[in-house]
Amino acid sequence: MLDKCYTFEIDSFRDKRGCLSVLETGKNIPFDVKRLYYLYNTQDQLVRGVHSHKKLEQVLVSFSGTFKILLDDGFQKKVFTLDNPAKGLYVCPMIWREVTPIGDNGLCAVLASRIYEEEDYIHEYSDFLEIIRKE
Repeated sequence: MLDKCYTFEIDSFRDKRGCLSVLETGKNIPFDVKRLYYLYNTQDQLVRGVHSHKKLEQVLVSFSGTFKILLDDGFQKKVFTLDNPAKGLYVCPMIWREVTPIGDNGLCAVLASRIYEEEDYIHEYSDFLEIIRKE
């Protein structure tokens, strides 16, 4: 399932005034965005995330700073680096994720396919492995 997760270049435009990047549902976001949240004032190496979702899809973008994103499908793991606001990371459902800021004061935005639903979360890695290996 890890092969369904990928980074992509966000349509971006640069001129003497600066840069503009565009995310659009149905174009570079493969789901309808229902929620946006963001991590900020992050602290170096203090891991966030550390869970999986049963149904939720996400796109992560580092607006400022560097984030290492560990994705794990229960069989293999892959680390992605987000350090450019013109690059996004798509994460499909049933992927364990850990978000590690590299340095202080990063800003990472997350666009989500669903509103907050506690029942969609899998908080324990052992529970995630049990579910994923039954499928």
